[in-house]
Amino acid sequence: MSGLILVTGATGKTGGSLIAQLRQKGLSYRAASRHATVPFDWEHPGSWDAVLEGVASIYLVAPGTVKDPYGLMQDFITLAMGKGVCRFVFLSMAGLAAGGPAHGQVHQWLKENTNDWAVLCPSAFMQNFSAGPSLATIRDEDRIYSNTAGGRVPFIDVGDIAAAALAVLTAPAPLNTEFVLTGDEPLSYDEVAALISQACGRPITHVHVSRDEMAERLIKRGIAQATAKLLAAGYQMIAAGTAEHTTNGVRTLAGRPPMRFQDFAKANAGAWQRAE
Repeated sequence: MSGLILVTGATGKTGGSLIAQLRQKGLSYRAASRHATVPFDWEHPGSWDAVLEGVASIYLVAPGTVKDPYGLMQDFITLAMGKGVCRFVFLSMAGLAAGGPAHGQVHQWLKENTNDWAVLCPSAFMQNFSAGPSLATIRDEDRIYSNTAGGRVPFIDVGDIAAAALAVLTAPAPLNTEFVLTGDEPLSYDEVAALISQACGRPITHVHVSRDEMAERLIKRGIAQATAKLLAAGYQMIAAGTAEHTTNGVRTLAGRPPMRFQDFAKANAGAWQRAE
């Protein structure tokens, strides 16, 4: 499918990587953000018409800091369909089924109301350690906090998610399905701490905390309460051993193997160095 691609979450991890890949391939896109040339704000529907002008497909990322994000998304998609947008690719997360809570609401809505959709369900991001909630504690305290216990997860690089999104956005025909995206190797947070230790040259420790304490730590880092609780619940699923499975989603869509955590850690060792 060709045409102008609208990227919501354009300043986020996957959105930023997707834009870089679209630019590299010379494909037409519009970055949706409050500070873009055509401003877009989820909480101001008056900004929606202009950003949708001429758009053929949309990469949808749920806004994490607004009230009723999923209701807003449904209203936005309805408006987009009325303006001729054909394809919707939604970023959900592994373990959240259609019809379930949070992102599962949008997943189900797309299935029931659109004719050309796909949902990407990635496992936990590698970038959570280099540019997310664990960065500061690794850099400043030599610690990673989580309520994952000894559970393991096949972490995925955001570049691999973006490559999968690009493949779906430009597919010649509707796919109308979900894709679970993972890395190849399930790792515990203890194993992650060891790999980061090797990369940055000093010992990093995984500190085990409770689910409630993890949510509180995330909130103190500036993450919205609802999002923090959702993340802590996801970590608890890891602890229960339900997030270990791997898939061929990245290979199927991007045509290459996913990034290994060892390679990611080496490439991002500078993020964890303390300032002199």
